[in-house]
Amino acid sequence: MFKINNVNLIYDLKKESQTYALKGISLKLEKEKFYGILGPSGSGKSSLLYILSALKKPTSGEVYYHEQLLNNIGNEKLAQLRKQDFGFIFQKHFLINYLNILQNVLVPVNSSEVKYVNRAKTILNELGLSAHIYKKPYQLSGGQCQRVAIARALINHPKVIFADEITASLDHKSAKKAMKVIDKYRDGATLIVVTHDPSILKEADEIIHIWDGEVKDKKEIGD
Repeated sequence: MFKINNVNLIYDLKKESQTYALKGISLKLEKEKFYGILGPSGSGKSSLLYILSALKKPTSGEVYYHEQLLNNIGNEKLAQLRKQDFGFIFQKHFLINYLNILQNVLVPVNSSEVKYVNRAKTILNELGLSAHIYKKPYQLSGGQCQRVAIARALINHPKVIFADEITASLDHKSAKKAMKVIDKYRDGATLIVVTHDPSILKEADEIIHIWDGEVKDKKEIGD
């Protein structure tokens, strides 16, 4: 599904002192698997997620999605690809304050069809938010807003779900529950979770360890 060849991501490229966010990374990720990207703060794990999702382009190297080279695709086509195929859950929830919770979840599909409304309500219920669906984001806690963002990412049956430090604002019990809901409703989507917390990766098929912008280890669970 994804293949990246010798990818580098360099910040401050025009300055004398350059910062390598990623160094010479080559990886292959298969469809329908759950991947964990594990590493400390500043290790480059979020940068890797942004490269895979085409939110950033590499300084050098190649990024393929279903054998399609993402480096050369224009911004408009990339935006369409992300809308059709990808679901995003960021550490900051990016909810729209003038929409209620149900409306926020429906944003990716831009539809109020019964099938989407029912799916949204079902997922929100599983996340413990059924009593809040008509509230606005500013009426909820940070952890509740994060769970809304999880429901939003699942609403349109994405082929790939990118999750960046999604449990940072959740307690351990809520984090475990959120991961179970994601796994239940991802419908076979490839799941890529960036985290510094290995406890939420117990169901992962593979864990990629990142340190100082480099892949230090990649192994299947059970190896």
